[in-house]
Amino acid sequence: MCCSECCLKCLSGIPYASLIATILLYAGVALFCGCGHEALSGTVTILQTYFDVSRSPIDALDVFTLIDIFKYVIYGVAAGFFVYGILLMVEGFFTTGAIRDLYGDFKITTCGRCVSAWFIMLTYIFLLAWLGVTAFTSLPVFMYFNIWNNCQNITLLENSNLCFDMRQYGIIGIGEGKTLCTSDENFKRMCDSNELDLTFHLFVCALAGAGAAVIAMVHYLMVLSANWAYVKDACRMQKYEDIKSKEEQELHDIHSTRSKERLNAYT
Repeated sequence: MCCSECCLKCLSGIPYASLIATILLYAGVALFCGCGHEALSGTVTILQTYFDVSRSPIDALDVFTLIDIFKYVIYGVAAGFFVYGILLMVEGFFTTGAIRDLYGDFKITTCGRCVSAWFIMLTYIFLLAWLGVTAFTSLPVFMYFNIWNNCQNITLLENSNLCFDMRQYGIIGIGEGKTLCTSDENFKRMCDSNELDLTFHLFVCALAGAGAAVIAMVHYLMVLSANWAYVKDACRMQKYEDIKSKEEQELHDIHSTRSKERLNAYT
C-alpha cells in the first residue's frame, strides 16, 4: 500500500502538459533537422548531376555554400532546442502543485517569477522564428512539387517543351543560363531516378516537422502562462498566510500579556 501511494505521488508530480509539449517539440525538431539535412544533400546531388551546376572555384557565396551554412544551422537548432526542451521540463516540474505537496511548501521568490516571465518571452520569440522557418521550408517544397508533378505527367508533356530556369528561384546567378527542359535527356533521367522523389518527400517531412515545432511552441506558451498564473496566485497566497500568521501571533501576544496582567493584579 505504501509503495502504491508513493508511485501515485510520483506520477501526480509529473507535469504532463509540459511533457506532451516537449515530446512534440523533440519530434518536430528531429523531423525537421534530420529530413532537412538529407534533403539538402539530395539537392546538391540533383543540381550537380542533372542541372549541371558546379561549385564555384573561388570562395564565393554560391548555392552550395548556402546549403553548407544551412546544414550547420540545422546542427545548432538540434542542439539548442534539445537543451531548451530540458529547461522547460525542469521549469514545469518546479511549478507543478503536486511537487509542492510532495516536498512541502516552498518560497516563491521574485527570481522564480522572473524566470517564468523570461521563458514566456523567449518561447514567444521562438514561436515567431519557427513560423518563419515553416514559411521558408515551404519554398523548396513548392519548387520540388512543380518538378515532381511534371515528372508524374511526363506522358502529357511529350508534345510540349517546358523548361525550369534556376535563375527564377535565385539558386544561381543571373549571368548563368542553367535550364532543364522536359525534352532533355537529363530531365527524363532525373524523373526515373529515386533522388527527386526522395528529396521532395524529405522536404515535405521537414515542413511537417517545422509545423509540429510551431504547435509545440504554442503548447508551451499555454503551459507557461498557466504556470505563471499559478506562481502569481501562490505568491499572493503566501503573502496572505504570512500576514495572517503575523496577526495571529500579535493577538496571541496581546492575550498572553493581558492574562499575565490579570494574574498579577489578582495576586
